[in-house]
Amino acid sequence: MEVKDEKYLKLLSEKYPNRQAVCREIINLNAILNLPKGTEHFMSDLHGEYEAFYHILNNCSGVIREKVNLLFGDILTNQEIQEICTLIYYPREKLDMLQKEGKLSQEWYRMILNQLIEIAKLLSSKYTRSKVRKAMPEEFAYIIDELLHVQKDEDDNQVLYHKKIIDTILDINNADEFIIALSALIKQLAVDHLHIVGDIFDRGPYADKILDLLLQHHSLDIEWGNHDILWMGAAAGNEACIANVIRNNLKYEHTEILESGYGISLRSLTLFAVNTYPDENPMEAAVKAVSVMMFKLEGQIIQNHPEYNMSDRLLLDKIDVEKGTVTIDGQLYQMNDSVFPTLGSEPYELSKEERAIMDELKTAFLNSVRLQKHIQFMYERGSMYRIFNENLLFHGCIPMDDSGNFEGVSFEGQTYQGKSYLDYADQAARRAYFEKHDRNALDFMWYLWCGRKSPLSGRNIKTFERTFLDDQNTWKEETNAYYEFYHEEKTCNMILRDFGLYTAMSHIINGHTPVRTGEGEQPIRANGKLLVIDGGFCETYHKTTGIAGYTLIYNSHGLRIKAHQPFESVYQALRENKDIESDSQLIETEKSRVMVRDTDNGKRIQEYIADLETLLRQGFHTENIRIKQAD
Repeated sequence: MEVKDEKYLKLLSEKYPNRQAVCREIINLNAILNLPKGTEHFMSDLHGEYEAFYHILNNCSGVIREKVNLLFGDILTNQEIQEICTLIYYPREKLDMLQKEGKLSQEWYRMILNQLIEIAKLLSSKYTRSKVRKAMPEEFAYIIDELLHVQKDEDDNQVLYHKKIIDTILDINNADEFIIALSALIKQLAVDHLHIVGDIFDRGPYADKILDLLLQHHSLDIEWGNHDILWMGAAAGNEACIANVIRNNLKYEHTEILESGYGISLRSLTLFAVNTYPDENPMEAAVKAVSVMMFKLEGQIIQNHPEYNMSDRLLLDKIDVEKGTVTIDGQLYQMNDSVFPTLGSEPYELSKEERAIMDELKTAFLNSVRLQKHIQFMYERGSMYRIFNENLLFHGCIPMDDSGNFEGVSFEGQTYQGKSYLDYADQAARRAYFEKHDRNALDFMWYLWCGRKSPLSGRNIKTFERTFLDDQNTWKEETNAYYEFYHEEKTCNMILRDFGLYTAMSHIINGHTPVRTGEGEQPIRANGKLLVIDGGFCETYHKTTGIAGYTLIYNSHGLRIKAHQPFESVYQALRENKDIESDSQLIETEKSRVMVRDTDNGKRIQEYIADLETLLRQGFHTENIRIKQAD
């Protein structure tokens, strides 16, 4: 036995000091392996749409209603079923409303408590009693545990015990808090783990509120999107990223996230813009002012990094202000604007006033406590990609060449492709935030946002053309060859193999590109090997996608995807019990039910069981392993 194994067994024997303790744990773990796997939900491209996301988080993408229908569909009306669902989604708010309407009574409380207990029983059936107990609000854990495990006996003692608990809850006026606790448990049991496959930020107004929700979630991971990495770069102090963030939020008229959400004032920028462009309205002047600063700062990065191969994006020095034209790829274009008072002989240098504004903004981003808290959470729970239960999750693309092979990219003296490129990008993003003196890594955050071969962007960004040229032929943003080849099963299998995934259970789960269902597009690609789950949560995409978001659900029976219709408001949900309507599409049914033993956690449990079995064989028969108990 190696020394490290001997030390490990010593530590293990401290936790399990005798043979019976080890046997008990092996029996317990083997039982867990034979439970159905927990339900995973996958969502992407939330883009600040807080109310819709909040509701879908509460209704568990329609799963709560499915379970209520299963239990009570034959005995309750649709209105009664929806009333129960709304109570589970928003228990405190719904109880307050019902109280004001005079609809609460002892009989109502008794009925709803029993119904909620039945729902919780159904959802808890696939978990160990220990796991369910840990999910319960601590102050009610013992009581809920008792109610969930009441068994009918010969003399109905258990049933009477159950009734007495409910009577006591009502007698001491604790029913409201108990309903709130049960509702929280039901929602947690319905979704064992949540995956956010990128783009929490931008376009919608309340990414900060979404992050506050995610901070409280019991089990989740995040795969960074291009809009996420932009904010992460801004929070690390990348000035080009800061300018892009501000421009995006000015453009979509969602500056409240900056000013109210994160305490970042735009006053100096706005005053500068109005003085510099007096003929523009204040909002358009601010967009123009920050756009010019952005192009200057981006130009500095491009000049400092020839390896980015983006010199064709250096366009400020190609402007002829007097003629109002710009030369792009050797062709002359008329611009829709020729007023550029801050462009000097060094077009990529900020003016004195611009430098003062950027210094102020950078300080505000670096010192925003709430923003830094959210970005640290993005790093703690996030990554460029994730392998989870044999599925590969990433937001954007795996850059490819025109032949469908992985495209090699060279940074800092090394060449990367496929998995190695995403690993490099992940490490560089962490260096940028945690080692702020690393200039290369900090600049690379901007490249990840919009670089030509960025795995998060996947296209050739034409922001300059879309801003200053009316000729829409110049607006076309060529996409990476990945988006052509990812329709082919062999390409997806090549990607999966590069990430060490070889089983038939493996899929690529992708966000980033909205699925245009109105034009006949489907989220399922490559004979089911790739699933694109950007269904357009953002309101501005609803016309493009024809829906208002997807949730991919992976439970022990297989995969299905839910397409959501637009959400009106939480107020409507409370007043009229309105829910988000969701259409479910079956993707894949497993031949045999997926159990815990088939999951990543199951593999870890099996390794642990093997260690315990080693302890049984060796630990309690070897003097140097046995831990002597105190007298």
